[in-house]
Amino acid sequence: MLDIVGGVQISESELLFKASRSSGPGGQNVNKLNTRMTLLFDVGGSSGLSDEQKRRVRSALATRIDKQGILRVVSQRFRTQQANRQAAIERFVRLLAEALTPQPVRKETRVPAGARQRRLEDKKHRGRLKQQRSRRDWEKE
Repeated sequence: MLDIVGGVQISESELLFKASRSSGPGGQNVNKLNTRMTLLFDVGGSSGLSDEQKRRVRSALATRIDKQGILRVVSQRFRTQQANRQAAIERFVRLLAEALTPQPVRKETRVPAGARQRRLEDKKHRGRLKQQRSRRDWEKE
């Protein structure tokens, strides 16, 4: 079982791994061995997530989830399948934890009156500078 966040647990049996040729480090191994690991996770078919959690994961990780609802995490940083598999699991746990952690509600604040006044004075100052630069008396020549 993988502990995600807030008591959410996902069974490792829900994860599917595929190995393929990596483009990363490994010398001649890159040409011969399947060291890249792709972790596939069916968000909709998961028994470890509630409907609300599934919705939250789908919206937060929309760019990583395909049309069938499969979340894909790829790791090819290491030279061995086992190390890449572990790295993919760690990234998967981190992604799900970020997606399931609720974002704090932003408290609206007002711009202080002094800051507003300084901004307007700075704009007026800039305008005066530009006006002074552009004033030329071309008719007198």
